Amino acid sequence: MTAPEARAADAGAGACPVCGTPVYEGYAYCEKCGHTLGSPTCTSCGAAAVDAEGYCERCGLRQPTGRDHAEIVLEGGAAAVTDRGLRRSRNEDAVALLAAGRSTVAVVCDGVGSSPRADEASAVAVEAASAALIRGLSHEEAFELAGRAVTKLATSVHDAPASTYVAAVVRDGRISLAWAGDTRAYWLPAGLPDGGLLTVDDAIETGEITAWLGADAGDVRPHVRVFEPQGPGLLLVCSDGLWRYLDGHPLPAPGDPQALARELLRHALDSGGQDNITIALIPLGELP
Repeated sequence: MTAPEARAADAGAGACPVCGTPVYEGYAYCEKCGHTLGSPTCTSCGAAAVDAEGYCERCGLRQPTGRDHAEIVLEGGAAAVTDRGLRRSRNEDAVALLAAGRSTVAVVCDGVGSSPRADEASAVAVEAASAALIRGLSHEEAFELAGRAVTKLATSVHDAPASTYVAAVVRDGRISLAWAGDTRAYWLPAGLPDGGLLTVDDAIETGEITAWLGADAGDVRPHVRVFEPQGPGLLLVCSDGLWRYLDGHPLPAPGDPQALARELLRHALDSGGQDNITIALIPLGELP
């Protein structure tokens, strides 16, 4: 028996969940492998071996989080869902859906996968922009605040988290939009021919985006558009995890927002679910 093993045995301690080396009771780290003792327990193998990034150091599973799947339903009927999808290890999308007075606000951001901490970028952008818009600030002001929040995450332009952006404000039957990147908004009309895509992607033919939020984004300004529907329908705001499976697929007819959000999520998952999927739906007018 080695000296550390003998001391651990004398102290009545257990074993490191990663390497099995006996450890002292009250020790913070395993002397052999350096694992942090007292870590959260893995949902798969049961070892107290989950690291700060959320991965189990024994079996390698990334632990589920509240962002893997989440749904929002507002009293007025608006609904949103975000899901990790089938192929990604974490959800780097973020969504906010808020209502105050006569206004409903939706913000969807998609963390740029090639950037570090993309999930943090989308989260802080959504939080900053939605809080600004629900207070009545302009789209330009909300976009600037979201950009500052993402920029603050960077340690340098070579370590710069990044995110796409789309925000919608619905008030008195009028829709105002702002966006940068390839996150989209669609109008789903109830029987009238004015539906379809409301935004234009900032992207080249290869699919690479040309505008985003982040310290390395340069002088990016949002596109801003106001749309006044001629009748009732649904505003759809979504990440590319959904719209890539809508191209060539008929847009759905308006219906209950929560049920339709779940239906669209199932469509994206059944089609491959290769990216994170985020969907927000806001009803306008009296839907059939």
